[in-house]
Amino acid sequence: MALLTSKNTKSDNEMARNFYFPSSKKALIIFTRNPELGKVKTRLAKSVGDENALNIYKFLLKHTVEITKNINADKYIFYSENIHRDDIWDPEIFRKKLQSGSNLGEKMNNAFSELFEMGYGNILIVGSDIYDLSQKDIENAFEVLQKNQLVIGPAEDGGYYLLGMKELHSKIFQNKNWGTSTVLKETLIDLRNEKVVLLEERNDIDYYEDIKELDAFQQFLPPHLDKNFL
Repeated sequence: MALLTSKNTKSDNEMARNFYFPSSKKALIIFTRNPELGKVKTRLAKSVGDENALNIYKFLLKHTVEITKNINADKYIFYSENIHRDDIWDPEIFRKKLQSGSNLGEKMNNAFSELFEMGYGNILIVGSDIYDLSQKDIENAFEVLQKNQLVIGPAEDGGYYLLGMKELHSKIFQNKNWGTSTVLKETLIDLRNEKVVLLEERNDIDYYEDIKELDAFQQFLPPHLDKNFL
């Protein structure tokens, strides 16, 4: 699999910044981690093991590709470590960039900032581990954003699985304990003077408890955790 190493990723990302031109006013940002053993779904891995956690994450990536590839918007995949040229993210569909920043908040802020600078007017960001998320959910979020300044998809764990803006609100990416149950609450406090539309709540996949009753994930579980194992 061809990829860009950290040594030359920056220059490639700068080329990408200059090369891509908006084909619509809508952009979808997808944040993803490079699927590497021991580096993804680490909280889930404590229950199912590193290899199973990696396989689950790859399954979630494929799901994300399926629900986003036909979205009527320019689509950007932002990698955590390296930009992969040949992977499940078809470069004819997904424009490839690298996350930049010291924490999740900075990385999201920088991604939004870059795309707003490119001329987009309606921008959504989603993660790549929301099995509950559908293409219709994302399309609905874009429709909401057409008539509103901000849209947020609340996650069951107290964070959010989707965020959409018409202009950059950098404050919401600052002073947050990312990955904790306070993120959504603190974000809404930051936006208390703005009109925010909340979508239906969805569950992301972080722990064994998030998947233990879902049939789609039983194939990835060790026998002692597989509810269908006899």
